[in-house]
Amino acid sequence: MPPIEAGPIALQRGRLKSVYQVLRGKDLDTGEFSAERRETQFKILQDSQAEVLNLTYWHQFLSSLIGAGFRSAEMISSQSALLYAYAFYMVGRKRFAVPEHQLQRLIGRWFFASSLTGRYTGSPETVMDGDLNRLKEAKDALGFAETLEGMMASELTNDFWTVTLPANLDSSSARNPELFAYVAAQNRLGAPVLFSHKKVPDLLDPAIKTKKKALERHHLFPRAWLESQGVEDLKRINQLANFALLEWPDNIDISDMPPSEYVSQIRPRFSDEEWSRMHEFHALPGDWHEMPYETFLHERRKLMAAITRRGFESLKQP
Repeated sequence: MPPIEAGPIALQRGRLKSVYQVLRGKDLDTGEFSAERRETQFKILQDSQAEVLNLTYWHQFLSSLIGAGFRSAEMISSQSALLYAYAFYMVGRKRFAVPEHQLQRLIGRWFFASSLTGRYTGSPETVMDGDLNRLKEAKDALGFAETLEGMMASELTNDFWTVTLPANLDSSSARNPELFAYVAAQNRLGAPVLFSHKKVPDLLDPAIKTKKKALERHHLFPRAWLESQGVEDLKRINQLANFALLEWPDNIDISDMPPSEYVSQIRPRFSDEEWSRMHEFHALPGDWHEMPYETFLHERRKLMAAITRRGFESLKQP
């Protein structure tokens, strides 16, 4: 009996075998080979390769991700989601002739959704096959867009935004796709930096080169203070909901002060409108600095999910 291969490895070998057969000139319906078909298939491969490697197309695709709020490579949690989004960009552009301004928003929205939901995390080739099969019914640019929108709508339900996403944000992983989507939404919405008059997208610009990052992830409830209160589990201390992006000088100034202390020192620097806007776009509940820590985490996760939803929905076609 032959050894049982791991699913993804066996699947990949099967795909490569199928590609090999097609390039040899095999008709997959009849099983017959022909030299003429072989030449045709090699010509298709040659032309397709030139298009996929066209830097103009690649840069246009990357600009759609930037438009969706993903401004740097550090915000990409899945290479599969990235490459498959590019495949859909090429299909939309070459097969369905989707106008570029519409395609940019649609593919940015598609990447946002597929990255956020981990669509291509498990058995990505199988999922992608299913996605491409759904496109067989599309006849034109409108059909292409409706197919992608339908797949997104089937996963990004109201329950996803209000139940699943807040639960997924209950994590301490630094490379969490939900966290990247939340920051992308802040970029999309032009959120102000917390405790600053600058904006998040400006300071996350990859063109800014400094020895220290312009923005740093800061514990809203500092670690040393939490430990002094009996919270010693690092997974609880380093919860995603306990972090916010601050300019590094503010991060240093705050140090290990409890929020009830440092917030009162910072508050006079801002008008009521500025203070309210910062709280809104950083998903901070009212009087959060006075809340019990676990209550704060629970409430903030819900607000982070709501901001992420706003950012995603801002990508809809006008």
